[in-house]
Amino acid sequence: MTVEYERRDAVAVVTMNRPEYRNAQNSAMTYALDEAFTRAVDDAEVKVIVLAGAGDHFSAGHDIGSPGRDVDTSFERKAVMWWDHVGREGGDLRFAREMEVYLGMCRRWREIPKPTIAMVQGACVAGGLMLAWVCDLIVASEDAFFADPVVRMGIPGVEYFAHPWVLGPRAAKEVLFTGDRFSAQRAYEWGMVSRVVPRSSLESSVFELAGRISAMPQFGLALAKKAVNQSEDLMGLRAGMDSVFGLHHFAHAHNAEVSPDALAGMDARAMKKASG
Repeated sequence: MTVEYERRDAVAVVTMNRPEYRNAQNSAMTYALDEAFTRAVDDAEVKVIVLAGAGDHFSAGHDIGSPGRDVDTSFERKAVMWWDHVGREGGDLRFAREMEVYLGMCRRWREIPKPTIAMVQGACVAGGLMLAWVCDLIVASEDAFFADPVVRMGIPGVEYFAHPWVLGPRAAKEVLFTGDRFSAQRAYEWGMVSRVVPRSSLESSVFELAGRISAMPQFGLALAKKAVNQSEDLMGLRAGMDSVFGLHHFAHAHNAEVSPDALAGMDARAMKKASG
């Protein structure tokens, strides 16, 4: 199973389960995550949802090179009303798929009415950032690291472009311009991460926090979450993402014209080599 689900009292634990590929996110995982989140929302006894990654790493991002890459596979669409990408070509294919699987799904998960906590260890890179950013809180181990290196592909950041809101404009530019990793402590200083704890106490720290939250009234938590999300949108988050999604796809189209493919010929191995 690409995603595991369990309930611990009032806490649902949703675990990405592709540790051999650092929990790289293919479409099968995306829709399995959506199914697990829906299950947690529909369970009246669940008050808090924890998103975790099996193994040494939270998530290395989008699957751009594992044997399980399923970019040409159809799934029942959940996030947007648009046609299937399979059988389409060029920008039509990329726009349809990424609007659904990446931007649309992340927006859908951001609106989950129950508090969500990302429990992050090891790598949280590119698409992994998107998965953490849709959560309300991020608790990271001291050895966690973060990066959005996709400017190396000539693309201005991942599809769920929350960078200026979760990092602030200056830090967002540094992260994008350099593609460098930044530590959990740095992420905490920038306000992106809620807490940094030793790896050995990561799970206990997350469940202690989840327990405190679960003692609050469920409807009050849902309204408080909606209030903050609406305020972020009034500060331009949603409109900003829409505009940058267009730039993202302009970059894909440019790459397709002047390089081997829409990713500028960069696969997972090339990206890792370029990052040093």
